[in-house]
Amino acid sequence: MKIRRLSTQDTSFNADLKALLAFETAQDDSVDVVVASILKDVKNRGDAAVLEYTNKFDKTNASNLKLLEISQKELRAALDGLQANSKAALEAAAGRIRNYHEKQVMQSWSYQEPDGTLLGQQITALDRVGLYVPGGKAAYPSSVLMNAIPAKVAGVGELIMVVPTPNGERNQLVLAAAAIAGVDHIFCIGGAQAVGALAYGTETIPQVDKITGPGNAYVAAAKRRVFGVVGIDMVAGPSEILVICDGKTNPDWIAMDLFSQAEHDELAQAILLSPDAAFLDAVAASMQKLVTEMPRADIINTSITDRGALILTKDIDEAIAISNYIAPEHLELSVENPLEMSKKIKHAGAIFMGRDTCEALGDYCAGPNHVLPTSRTARFSSPLGVYDFQKRSSLIMVSPEGAQILGRVASTLAHGEGLQAHARSAEYRLKK
Repeated sequence: MKIRRLSTQDTSFNADLKALLAFETAQDDSVDVVVASILKDVKNRGDAAVLEYTNKFDKTNASNLKLLEISQKELRAALDGLQANSKAALEAAAGRIRNYHEKQVMQSWSYQEPDGTLLGQQITALDRVGLYVPGGKAAYPSSVLMNAIPAKVAGVGELIMVVPTPNGERNQLVLAAAAIAGVDHIFCIGGAQAVGALAYGTETIPQVDKITGPGNAYVAAAKRRVFGVVGIDMVAGPSEILVICDGKTNPDWIAMDLFSQAEHDELAQAILLSPDAAFLDAVAASMQKLVTEMPRADIINTSITDRGALILTKDIDEAIAISNYIAPEHLELSVENPLEMSKKIKHAGAIFMGRDTCEALGDYCAGPNHVLPTSRTARFSSPLGVYDFQKRSSLIMVSPEGAQILGRVASTLAHGEGLQAHARSAEYRLKK
């Protein structure tokens, strides 16, 4: 394993850091052409197109899209058929996720001005949401919980889940998680055709208002293209972890924390910042030792070699400044006073504080959402939450007295903008 070593004292550090963080997020033209064609076909032909692509790509032979819907009875059977420890773990994680997200529910509010004018904000949930879940060999029941539970807590009326089942392979953990989360309908379809079905609606699959959940390059491209027809959560890049350590944590722990994200895929990024050069050496040695034990060693090796780094900083404050520039998806503060340090963090998807708080706990069961902004987008965006499934409507009820004051203000501004109908509309309410 080749581990890149950087130091903030190097004259080339800023350029080296930018090169390290560089990730081409532009859409692959060849993928986009294929996706555009699939989406157009689904929009025009509905069920027939979705069924055709599903049989082709997932090697199924269904004759009717309705045959690819999983019944609530099958979901319940999947849950009941789990081993006791798996069922308990899913239910424990779901309980913690639900409890955390219940704190996020927004409430309607209003206030009345002295003249009787009422202003406020009304909160309503989305009517119907689509959840994309990877399928086949990839089993992500945690993704089901993290997407479905906030939607249900928000009050979404109907949740439609799509999950590809190559060769008819249905993952029982994923189905069990859907049962626990209260998913209303599940269809065994995936890819751009599933995104198109959710976005446009077909004879069998109802149109949704928003699509959330991870997927491959074709799913990401499809979500980009249908944005505006429906809402989307985000177009996520590869997973990231940044660790700031003062050098007093077990180096094996830190090495494995870095691996926990590197094992996702070859493009994942794992970075360690520390002012302790000897500690960086110790972590590098731990990584060399521990990688041989990892079933996904090849992926980890590629990820660490291509996009990972151990960075020597002048002090912890400099590490914090670099972290705020990177704006990582996952940030671990493996230091003595993490809560105090967290107040200096401006940009991060999720902040894991203390030596015992590994990022993996956040992926599964801590409670906060694991759908997080990547590729430095934490500078301006936030984790998935109940907020993403609720929307705000402004409330305005002007009293006759208020109309006299606001009408004159609006009239003056409207004339200034050359919009006479606006002005006249306000002036009609003015008392002679």
